[in-house]
Amino acid sequence: MAYDLIIMGGGPAGYNAAERASHEGMKVLLFEERALGGVCLNEGCIPTKTLLNSAKIYESAIHGAPFGVTVSGASIDHAAVVDRKDKVVKTLVGGVGAKMRSAKVEVINKTAVIKGKSSEGFTVTCDGNDYTAKRLLICTGSEASVPPIPGLREAVESGLAMTNREILDIRVVPKRLCVIGGGVIGLETASYFNTVGSEVTVIEMLDKIAGPTDREISKILQSNLEKKGVKFILGAGVTAVSGKFGAGCVSYKAGDKETQFDCDAVLVSTGRRPRTKDIGLEEAGVKTERGAIVTTECGRTSVPGIWAAGDVNGRSMLAHTAYREGEACINDMMGRKDAVDYRAIPAVIYTKPEVGTVGETLESAKKLGINASEHTLSLRYSGRYVAEVEGGDGIVKVVVDDDHKTVIGVHMIGSYASEIIYGAAAMVAGEKRVGDVQKLVFPHPTVCEVIRETMFTI
Repeated sequence: MAYDLIIMGGGPAGYNAAERASHEGMKVLLFEERALGGVCLNEGCIPTKTLLNSAKIYESAIHGAPFGVTVSGASIDHAAVVDRKDKVVKTLVGGVGAKMRSAKVEVINKTAVIKGKSSEGFTVTCDGNDYTAKRLLICTGSEASVPPIPGLREAVESGLAMTNREILDIRVVPKRLCVIGGGVIGLETASYFNTVGSEVTVIEMLDKIAGPTDREISKILQSNLEKKGVKFILGAGVTAVSGKFGAGCVSYKAGDKETQFDCDAVLVSTGRRPRTKDIGLEEAGVKTERGAIVTTECGRTSVPGIWAAGDVNGRSMLAHTAYREGEACINDMMGRKDAVDYRAIPAVIYTKPEVGTVGETLESAKKLGINASEHTLSLRYSGRYVAEVEGGDGIVKVVVDDDHKTVIGVHMIGSYASEIIYGAAAMVAGEKRVGDVQKLVFPHPTVCEVIRETMFTI
C-alpha cells in the first residue's frame, strides 16, 4: 500500500506530526508498537505529574497549620493514586486515538522496520507486510539507559531495580528507596516516594543534582528536599547492586571510600538513549552519531526524503521539543521554511518547589564566549508568593548578554515556575532587550512579576 507519509512512532513527535500532515492533505500511516502517546503519556510526563499532584495535595493537608488550616487524620493511599494515574493515562491515550481517527490517520499498533528505497519511495515492513511512502518520518523515541553496574541487570530481572516505566506501576511503597541518578526523573520520583513514606537516598556521580540546571538553583532544590527527608550522596558512583525487591543492597564509591547500604527498591534513572537499534537505519543509510540520528534544525536526516523528530535525534529529550520538531518536519516537507530554535527550549522539574529554566546559565554563556552577567532576585518580592508560601526561599535569576543587553537565560525555583517559564522562553527566543521587558505590563499580584522586577536591578 502506498502513502504520502509513513511515521514510525506514536509519541508526541509522531502523533502531532501525523495530525499536521493529514491536515495538509497527506495520506498518513502511523506505526506505534505500544500505546499512542509514547513514553511521555504512558510512562513519563503525565503519570509522574499525576502522582506528584496527589503528593502535593497531601502535603498541603498535613502542613496547613501555618495558614490557619488544620486537617485531622490526613493520609495518602498509594494504590489509589496509582489507580487514578492509570485512569488519567487511559483517558489521554484514548484522546490521542480519537485525534488520529478524526484526522483520518491510519494507525497500526505494531513494530515497523525500514526495508529500503525503491522508485516508488521508502518501504517499511511490518508483520510480513510492506508499506511504501514518498516520505518517512522517524519518531521512535528513547528508552531508559541501564549502565553496566555489576548485578544491576540481574536486579532488574528480580524486580529489585526498576526504570521509570516499572516504578510507576508498583502498588506497594518501598520502605527504603535508592535512586541512582539525580536528574529530573530521579528527583521527581524521589520527591513523590519521600512524600508517601519512603526513606529515599539519591546517589549522583556529579557534585550537584539536576544536571545542567543553574548551580545555585540546584542547591536550593537540594536543600528543600533534604528538609523533607531525602538524602543525597553526591560525587559517588554505584559499584554493585544485589538482592530482590524488599531485600536489596547497593554499594557505592565516593573518593577512596566504598560503602554499602540496604534498601527495598532501586530506581535506575541514569539517563535515556535514542531508540535507533534494529529499525533499519543502516539499510536506509541514515547517519547517526553516538546512537542518535543526525538532523538539521528542520529535522532532515542525511537521506533526502527521511526526517526525524523527538528523542531519537538526541538533541533535546523533552516532549514539548518533540512536538515542535515534528511540526518543523511537516513544514519542511510542505516547502515552508522552518527551524527549531534550540536556544529557547524551556525545561521544568515538577518537584515542590518547582524549577523552571530556559536559555543559558552564566556558566554555559561563558563557555560559549558570551560577555554575560547574572542578576538574581528573591521571589519574596512577590506579594502573592509571600501570601502563599511560608518561609519560601525561591529566586529568579536572569542572564544577560552585556554586549547587546538581551535576555539569554531565565532560571527560577518556586511557585508556578512551570507555568511562568514559557514567557521567559519567548523573551529568549525573541532576543528581548532588558529595556523591552521593563516596559511589559505583568499582572499583579503574581509570582511572574519578579522577572520584571529583576530587570530593574540590571
